[in-house]
Amino acid sequence: MLKVLLVDDSPRNGERVQQELLRAGLAPAMHRVSSAISMSEALERQSWDVVIASHNLSGPSTAEALRLLRTRSTVVPLIVVSGHIGEENAVALIKSGADDLVMMDSLELLAPAVERSLREAQKRLESHQALLTLRESEAHFKAIAANLPGMVFVLEISTDGRPKLKYVSDGCLALFGVPAQELLQGPSAFFDYILPIDMASFTESMQSALRLRANFNWEGRIRVAGSNDIKWVDLRSKARRRDDASVCWEGIVSNITHNKEADRQIRRSSEALARLSAHVETAKERERALIAREIHDELGGTLTAIKLMLVRLGKGLEPNSEQLLQRLQSTDALVDTAMDATRRIATALRPEILDLGIVAALEWQAAEFANRMDMPCQFICAETSIALDHRTAVAMFRILQEALTNVAKHAGATRVEIELEADSDSVQMQVHDNGRGIAAEELVKPLAFGILGMQERARNIGGDATVRRTRSGTVVTLSLPRLMPDATPSSAENETPLPFGSSSKPRVPPASAARGVNQEERT
Repeated sequence: MLKVLLVDDSPRNGERVQQELLRAGLAPAMHRVSSAISMSEALERQSWDVVIASHNLSGPSTAEALRLLRTRSTVVPLIVVSGHIGEENAVALIKSGADDLVMMDSLELLAPAVERSLREAQKRLESHQALLTLRESEAHFKAIAANLPGMVFVLEISTDGRPKLKYVSDGCLALFGVPAQELLQGPSAFFDYILPIDMASFTESMQSALRLRANFNWEGRIRVAGSNDIKWVDLRSKARRRDDASVCWEGIVSNITHNKEADRQIRRSSEALARLSAHVETAKERERALIAREIHDELGGTLTAIKLMLVRLGKGLEPNSEQLLQRLQSTDALVDTAMDATRRIATALRPEILDLGIVAALEWQAAEFANRMDMPCQFICAETSIALDHRTAVAMFRILQEALTNVAKHAGATRVEIELEADSDSVQMQVHDNGRGIAAEELVKPLAFGILGMQERARNIGGDATVRRTRSGTVVTLSLPRLMPDATPSSAENETPLPFGSSSKPRVPPASAARGVNQEERT
């Protein structure tokens, strides 16, 4: 049902309007008023679909009727019905907000005018609702942007390549020290705050993103307006192409100064911890060498003297003193056992085989492992000698020890292959076993001290150690520098324990097993 408010002081005009609407099938529920007060009350009392006002009425004028209607609704259409009106008055009414004008002698045009005005009113209503929704969305967006820890922006690059900031949130005041309007004046107002040293990376990032029509991301430093305060900022934005081929980036600039400072603190702490770890390793190797020398010089020398005394005592016994001779031989065997144990301890603390070079040391280590584990352990190296810094040689020897220990404990392997090679700057080693293969979770578990120790040893001298699973087992890959930048011979290198009873450096063949070494020294 069409709710019609008729503003007219003539009942006869009201009947004619109603009959015409009924004839057109609009089924009006019409109410007629004849004064401004009654019209105001009718508008207050209920809503109306359309208002029809007579131009010549003794009550409110058409202009006043339009004013009363528009104070309550900007959507409800008003149609003027007039017996005679000049062209100027008709144009003035339409300009003032009337939706249509119908002459009394052409009332058959009223129904089409009403239908047309209702359609236009519906469009106005939808447009008004869309505008309200847009304003509400803008208000929500501005509220969210204002509370974000950073500056929200919209940067547009036109088809001719000129940048322009289309929107900047109020967060720019806290970030740049200037209000949003200043940054919106021109792109240079934003670019001028970037430190010159970081401007090249900013331009390169923006040009690359523009060329690829991709997201624009950048990290750098800005200077706060009116001060010497420097901030690290992180710019993240998403690209949006427009129909005119221009590019628009919508994103946020965040203050990451505290994050950067935290990163620097962590990096400094890590570097200090690495230096401490390297110092501890150096001190530990030096202490091992000192203990090994003490064992060699003191305990080894004492045992050698005891053995010589036992030999002399044996020569002085009477031929018929068999019982004493057996006890003497038994004591001599115990001394040999003590000498073997002492030698093993000294070798574990600081293997003298390192003095023959890294190739000989690793080859000996492979042979030791093969003999001890009864497992083939092949050592491959094209070089007969590789000159290394002392710290590098010790680190490589210890890492191989740990790798072979892991093979023995966990791999379930039947074969190990060690490959050593070097170039002018570094030395590389691979230890590959054919075991079950290390699981991914074992590589990252907190208590994997063996792996962590290998990696830390390598990192302390500027190298790298990795452990990974292969189709045929596990491989440890090690790369170390041949010469440390601050390399100087350490005391551990110069204080090498000698084999018991010797007066020179060890003469152990590179592939000799421990049994061969012991037998040579006994004789």
